[in-house]
Amino acid sequence: MNRTLNVARMQLVNKQTFVWVPALVLLGALAVTLAAYAVLRSSGIADDTPFYGGGAQAPLWYFAVVGAQALTLTFPFSQAMSVSRREFFAGTLLIALATSAALALAFVAGGLLEEATGGWGMDGYFFKLEWLWAAGPVFAGLSYLALSMLFFVIGFAGATVYKRFGALALTVVVLGVLALLVGALWLIGAADGWQTVFGWIADAGPIGLTVATVALVVVLAGASFPVLRRATP
Repeated sequence: MNRTLNVARMQLVNKQTFVWVPALVLLGALAVTLAAYAVLRSSGIADDTPFYGGGAQAPLWYFAVVGAQALTLTFPFSQAMSVSRREFFAGTLLIALATSAALALAFVAGGLLEEATGGWGMDGYFFKLEWLWAAGPVFAGLSYLALSMLFFVIGFAGATVYKRFGALALTVVVLGVLALLVGALWLIGAADGWQTVFGWIADAGPIGLTVATVALVVVLAGASFPVLRRATP
């Protein structure tokens, strides 16, 4: 366990990867979004029209980059320190969980602040998306935690494929996944099933989708470990 914690601390040696860049992405996206809201409100849009933006996705997407960098930048160094692949895997996921939890807390605190200030005084919301907050701030935080972990393991899994099989194999895998997604979208459309899909999403709500996201995180993390065991630094 101590060696696993040491891996987690080792990942934080370069704080730029897990702390400063994600914080800068979050604050930058927030500043740009609020500036856009202010411009729109000053242009004469009615005060009873709330603003909702997608800028909050930026730090979540960036966690895919964090996941890739957590492997490519630190894995070779960990092997030089005689850390086992199992310890590296556990320690890296542990620090990913901790930083994802910190990001989720920031989102919840931001949402509560927006609630208290009426959307920064201009009915504009960056953190507090009504649908995601329908079950309350606790479940909203769990949703943000699950989403950031999902993006992290996507980047981490992609980096393990790159380390084990090279860039060509990673490209084939990415194209294969995209082909499957396009095929699934085509099948749903051909079967006239979009109404059913949207109905399922509405029925599942944020709690159901959070559970599905956690399940996907477990599957991707579990699939990446056997690849990591045979990866070369």
